Amino acid sequence: MENRCGWIAQAGDSPARTRLSGTQKADWLIIGAGITGLCAAHSLAEMHPQARIVVVDRQRAAQGASARNSGFVVGHEHPTDDELIGRRSFADYAVDTEISRVANEEVRQRIVRHGIECDFRDSGYYFAVSDPGKLTQVEAKLQTLRAVGASAQFLQGEALSKKLGTKHYQAAIWCGNGNALLQPAKYVKGLLDTLPDTVTLYENTDISGLERLGNGSLRANAVNASIEAKQVLVCLNAFIPRAGIADSGTFAMELSASLTRPLSDQEFSAMGAVEPWGVLSTRPLGATVRLTPDRRVMIRNTAEYRSRDLSGSELEQRRKHHVLGLQRRFPWLNEQDIQYTWTGHLSASRSGQPYFAKVEAGVFAVAGCNGSGVARGTLWGRLLAELATGASSPILTSVMHRAQPGWLPPRPLLDIGAMLRMRVEAVRARTEV
Repeated sequence: MENRCGWIAQAGDSPARTRLSGTQKADWLIIGAGITGLCAAHSLAEMHPQARIVVVDRQRAAQGASARNSGFVVGHEHPTDDELIGRRSFADYAVDTEISRVANEEVRQRIVRHGIECDFRDSGYYFAVSDPGKLTQVEAKLQTLRAVGASAQFLQGEALSKKLGTKHYQAAIWCGNGNALLQPAKYVKGLLDTLPDTVTLYENTDISGLERLGNGSLRANAVNASIEAKQVLVCLNAFIPRAGIADSGTFAMELSASLTRPLSDQEFSAMGAVEPWGVLSTRPLGATVRLTPDRRVMIRNTAEYRSRDLSGSELEQRRKHHVLGLQRRFPWLNEQDIQYTWTGHLSASRSGQPYFAKVEAGVFAVAGCNGSGVARGTLWGRLLAELATGASSPILTSVMHRAQPGWLPPRPLLDIGAMLRMRVEAVRARTEV
């Protein structure tokens, strides 16, 4: 079956860019044209208006993982038990939340500055469960969220079903004052379409590696082409090894999602004509679900440790899993009601923290969005540009201090351990998919 992202199909294509050819030179080279790379390009153009900035992407720009996520603009994460107020990790949670809030504000500023129409909704979203036993210490979580500036409210039973239009969810914490939703492909396409004239973008250009030249510059090599630059920013997230960075402490996970046709007036009325919403599970492998402004239902309820794309037959099996998840929430929806099914990759780390570093002289890189790529990816683009320029700020200091992704064992031990962990989490989340 066709691996076609519904968000990208709705956003439409930007004009195609050419492939890198010949031997070229630039002041700045950015590898990766997703949210982080494009935001880095915007920031560098603002800081260095006379510089030549080049961005290259292995495929079509703004159509990779940045366009394929679920569109949650994270300002407040669901706190773990260790992160509750008064517990040992609350101070770290507060720092991470401040970073997320700055990242969230960065998204809002980009949308306004570049005039991006991306269905942005500043209405919060829900941490919701079907099994109330998977939403524990509710009062402590409400206190914790409020202590770091969130609006938080506990809902259950009929009050919750009236908000979501389904009786599947039995308990939830609504979290606002920072958390928001948007259409990710429209957002990243907006960043692409508003690139300054000083930025040159090449698509379908696969960089095979970096080499140091005698003059101290770096050469990025592609098929029958190369580009020499003084400074290189690697913004490949899950695919950071493609630039020769093998020890980032991050690893790739593949997720798949489906988007339905628009609900009919009768179906929507039966739900109670509810406002658009988003739901995140409290379990790592629970389902992510959205009701979009155009009355479609999106579900993501598979996540796997792998970096290669699913085959057509494998994707079809994931789609059937999406159908089961949809029918638990909206029994009238069937497989024929799904209009798009696609895959995407995120970059994860053992600690939940990113890799954000000066790799060597002239090379700077970031990876490890851990599921918060819309907001943090936007902020990382600016901060990576600042780091490469030699600037400093309190938020850059905080990000670099927290950027400790944790140690990963060598393969195949990593592969075995990751797959076992995924199986355990899948069992724990079985009521939430």
